[in-house]
Amino acid sequence: MSGTGVDQAQPRPMPVVPGPAEPGAAARGTWLERLRDWRHRTVARPGFQRWAAAFPLTRPVARREAMALFDLVAGFVYSQVLLACVRLNIFDLLAPGPMAAADLAERLGLGVEGAERLVAAAVAIELLERRSGGRVALGRLGAPMVGNRAIASMVEHHATLYADLSDPVALLRREGRPAMAGYWPYEAAASSQLESPAALLPERVAEYSALMSASQPLVTREVVAAYRFDRHRRLLDVGGGEGSFITAVAAQAPQLQLMLFDLPAVAERARVRLAANGLGQRASTHGGDFFNDELPRGADIVSLVRVAFDHPDERVLRLLQRVRRALPDDGTLLLAEPMAQVPGVEAMGDAYFGFYLLAMGRGRPRTAAQLSALMEQAGFEPARVVPTHQPLQTSVLVARCRAA
Repeated sequence: MSGTGVDQAQPRPMPVVPGPAEPGAAARGTWLERLRDWRHRTVARPGFQRWAAAFPLTRPVARREAMALFDLVAGFVYSQVLLACVRLNIFDLLAPGPMAAADLAERLGLGVEGAERLVAAAVAIELLERRSGGRVALGRLGAPMVGNRAIASMVEHHATLYADLSDPVALLRREGRPAMAGYWPYEAAASSQLESPAALLPERVAEYSALMSASQPLVTREVVAAYRFDRHRRLLDVGGGEGSFITAVAAQAPQLQLMLFDLPAVAERARVRLAANGLGQRASTHGGDFFNDELPRGADIVSLVRVAFDHPDERVLRLLQRVRRALPDDGTLLLAEPMAQVPGVEAMGDAYFGFYLLAMGRGRPRTAAQLSALMEQAGFEPARVVPTHQPLQTSVLVARCRAA
């Protein structure tokens, strides 16, 4: 077994350690900041905006930036066009091939005018395309939606989030209780103090567990492609939901023994699902509250997939300490979730997840360095980043236990 459990054929993990600052970097940064400030003050002047829009050399830049700003204004409308397409099952209807606009209108039950308005909007944002003879087909962004239960479930789920975001200032001031905060049964139980999260009944966890299972493939695919679990003996997936993640890992690592820990009602749903997938003999499920109960021992690798960012630092640290106690001295922790300040996908980590978790009422997106620091506090060596194909969906950190 290698030190990190990463296949040598995979890209080598990168340490989460910032390099030394170059001499004069602070001074250059200050100069660049002054230059940017001057640029922004200039662009803010209405007279300059009119000139830039008319002058041939600056006109393309002015148009591009105006469109980018308008897209921010219109983004909610775009999301609702997508939601309408999902609810009307338009992508699956067009999966066999282009359809006459009149036939599509009839299948959608919208009437000709309503269907044409939706089609026009969907074509404009590349969900659909127009074809010869008045036909309509899947577009560049609509084709990946065919049969994609993971994305469709998240699109539908966001109706609740958008309702909470109708007054973002009130959300930031934490005025009232967002609807999203009551969606997760664990948090609702913990907040009410009327029942223990570990005592939640199956019907209380069913909707959230089903959503997590539906959206899990987006993350699971990236983690399994980036990390070789077959170098380990037994995996414990903490907060593992209905077992979607360990089911995928089981296919990659046929000899790996599997364990899952979640709330008792969720763990029971996982037991049934794992048995139905033929993993009843390889996988054991364990019910409990990972903030109040010790984790089962026996695994040499523990995974936390989309768990840490749901909770504040003190709770994450407590969980990581329980993970460390459950692992042997040569054990490994794998943490996978969307992270903040990831180059190229900053909007997803900091804007989207920042407000999503605010509406949920807990947690925050963290940088790889912040998570690594929490791991070190809990008794792990500094974490290493394992590159993923789609950091938009998840990043992966791996840390070995620190010798006592």
